[in-house]
Amino acid sequence: MPKEVYKGGKNIPPTDKKIYKLSSNENPLGASPKAVAAMKIAADTIDIYPDQTDIRLREALAKDFDGQLSADQFLCGNSGSEVIDLLLRAFINEGDEVIFSNPCFLPYSVFSRWYGAKQVDIPLLSPNYDLDVEGILNAINEKTKVIFLTSPNNPTGTYIPKPVMDDFISRVPKNIIVIFDEVYRHFADAEDYVTALPYVSEGHNVIGLNSFSKTYGLAGQRIGYGYTTPTIANYVRLIHKPFLLPLTSIEAAIGALNDTEFIQKTVETVLDGRAFISRAFDELGIKYWPSQANFFIIDPPLPEMEFTDKMMNEGIMVRPVSQFGAPGKVRITIGNPEANGALVKALTKLMDTYSTNR
Repeated sequence: MPKEVYKGGKNIPPTDKKIYKLSSNENPLGASPKAVAAMKIAADTIDIYPDQTDIRLREALAKDFDGQLSADQFLCGNSGSEVIDLLLRAFINEGDEVIFSNPCFLPYSVFSRWYGAKQVDIPLLSPNYDLDVEGILNAINEKTKVIFLTSPNNPTGTYIPKPVMDDFISRVPKNIIVIFDEVYRHFADAEDYVTALPYVSEGHNVIGLNSFSKTYGLAGQRIGYGYTTPTIANYVRLIHKPFLLPLTSIEAAIGALNDTEFIQKTVETVLDGRAFISRAFDELGIKYWPSQANFFIIDPPLPEMEFTDKMMNEGIMVRPVSQFGAPGKVRITIGNPEANGALVKALTKLMDTYSTNR
């Protein structure tokens, strides 16, 4: 039986019709203007090699974290996905075990399989997609090397409350690496939401995984980073290739970090859209899960592929997420006000038709 392969979201197909792409969790406002300006300047020198290392970006990240971390605690790569690959190459050998919790980001399992690891799936608990802390801890053995945690989680939009995370970190064996995927952290506003930062600061073997694709609008530049203890970061850097990051990506990322106005506007747009769409779901009777990210997962009133096709006919791209371990569910990205309005209009039409035909 062929192994599952991760496939990214589709792009808008060639058409004269207006299509709203609400399928890949991209920034609803586009890209940071300061990032674009920095890229244009960098374009004049793309005939020469970029920085040999990622030190300038790491220094910018340390500044962005208000000096709570030093530059040598960061690791950069061509997207968050590549940082995952880099970490697994550093820590996984044939026969090791990697724990993750479906529904989740498929590369956790796909990438770990490349290095001969056994995938151990401890599913999120029904009905609210809560982390099964006891299940994970009970699954740990002498072969366990890496545990993936995600908050907010893709594709569910759910998060791990701080008390739960505190308890887990206090009980996980010290020799295990915890990769804490917090790519959507800027959109989390729950009072008990927590990032990897306090655990890294306390010296735990935790790695906070981040990306410039969401909040900063640089999905097309493919740049991500992680932060961890100096010991782990310096070890992983031993397999970091020289000239890894394109010049335009380095400059775009540094520019985006300095664009606080754009970051704030992006977060406000997402939070406003999240409230607007959740009210619409309630009014239309569509089952969804409260989200701390820039997307929702829903239980559609029709089979997932039929629902996806009907929404596409209305000019709305959404994403079925069976591949992420959530059979029958669909993920919908929060867009700008125009896109969100078009989404609700399409959903209203579909639900009216569905109700009539029942």
